[in-house]
Amino acid sequence: MKPTLIILAAGMGSRYGSLKQVDALGPNGETIIDYSVFDAMRAGFGKVVFVIRKDIEKDFMDVFGKRFTGKIPFEIAFQELDMLPKGFKCPAERTKPWGTAHAVWVARNVVKEPFAAINADDFYGADSFRVLADALSKPNLAKGSYFMVGYKLGNTLSEQGSVSRGVCTTDKNAMLQTVIEHTQIERINGRVCFRNEQGTDVEINENLPVSMNFWGFTPDFFNHIENMMSGFFSGAITNAKAEFYIPTAVNNLIVDKKAACEVLPTKAEWFGVTYPGDKQMVMNRLKELVSESKYPSPLW
Repeated sequence: MKPTLIILAAGMGSRYGSLKQVDALGPNGETIIDYSVFDAMRAGFGKVVFVIRKDIEKDFMDVFGKRFTGKIPFEIAFQELDMLPKGFKCPAERTKPWGTAHAVWVARNVVKEPFAAINADDFYGADSFRVLADALSKPNLAKGSYFMVGYKLGNTLSEQGSVSRGVCTTDKNAMLQTVIEHTQIERINGRVCFRNEQGTDVEINENLPVSMNFWGFTPDFFNHIENMMSGFFSGAITNAKAEFYIPTAVNNLIVDKKAACEVLPTKAEWFGVTYPGDKQMVMNRLKELVSESKYPSPLW
């Protein structure tokens, strides 16, 4: 059975300032989503599920509907604020999405096979899709056998401002031990630092592996998320900014010994559009990859 790719595309990107999922960045107007789907297809993924909001459905399908029809099976799953576990009701003042773990959970009814989950606005590189597709395609993959593609922290920063990253520790067998979400990470006077809860900049090893939200899961992950969300919403339903992240869910499952997660090394280069100033860098890099014959142009 071929694995499925879930693309998390419901966020507007508040720092970027537009619907960057449909932004033309490639030499012939391709989006980052186009490159992700292209890489997934040649790596061996069998289906794509796009997680979007209902209010962007028309814009999204105007761009992608015709591009992917007949090329790879795809489905849409909606992430809305009122999609909560039984017993919970969304506060009227809530405007922020509930986070990446919630975004994966809303796809539970259309995914029954091992799957990967990625951000819509990150370029992960062909090798990353290959190593994860190979891992998810192993026969008789046991429940709780998870994977994460790891990138070096120092190679994932933006020159335009700070970023958030899930910083990882692994054992000698490359099994994930912890993944801790750090915010406001940036290079300051040559040192990579994050901002702690006291507002102090703390230096961090830039060679540590980080999660760029490129995960691989067996389908039991959906049930684990639902169980954990009940606890999350019990304590955070009234917090207007609270979000439930994939790294938090994975970390909890590892601590409780309900899952094991292998960190997969990749030769691929990551880049993404976090700030408007990142856009030209991404366009230049995509153009270079085309000139190196890594991708056809036009892509489709």
